[in-house]
Amino acid sequence: MRRRRRLIPLLSGGGQEKGRRSGTYNTPGIVGFGRACDLAREDMPAEAARLGDLQKRFLDAIRSRIADVTLNGHATRRLPNNMNLSFAHVEAEGLIAALRFVAVSSGSACASETREPSYVMKALGATDERALAALRFGFGRITTAQDVDEVVDRLVEAVARQRTMTHGVD
Repeated sequence: MRRRRRLIPLLSGGGQEKGRRSGTYNTPGIVGFGRACDLAREDMPAEAARLGDLQKRFLDAIRSRIADVTLNGHATRRLPNNMNLSFAHVEAEGLIAALRFVAVSSGSACASETREPSYVMKALGATDERALAALRFGFGRITTAQDVDEVVDRLVEAVARQRTMTHGVD
């Protein structure tokens, strides 16, 4: 049986929204947010194409410079702003440490505290080794081709170093 819980307001006063919220609506913020949504919608097709080009550039460069890389997920039916790759003979945590100034993650954001293989990767049919070697890269509005090239260079070095240190593999 579901029990109802009373919400306690963070701010007291006014009694708006049946006592759940106090204060005056932030009308300029609401209007600004609406306008930002309009601008984002107008720009979305061009931005998605730009991000898709960056994603392709990234994947092509990685595949040409690093052996044994697996693209996780569908090759074409994917969002243009992120990519998940597994690097054989490397643990993702080691790469994250080596890529200190690159915003990259392993696993899902909602399970960042666990060292278990990602349940999503397992659902995709990945082995534990492949799941633990997976990194998620994000591309955004401020990402440039130069950023992509710099991350590729750093990643090539980090993968080579990790493979040599942990497995004696080049």
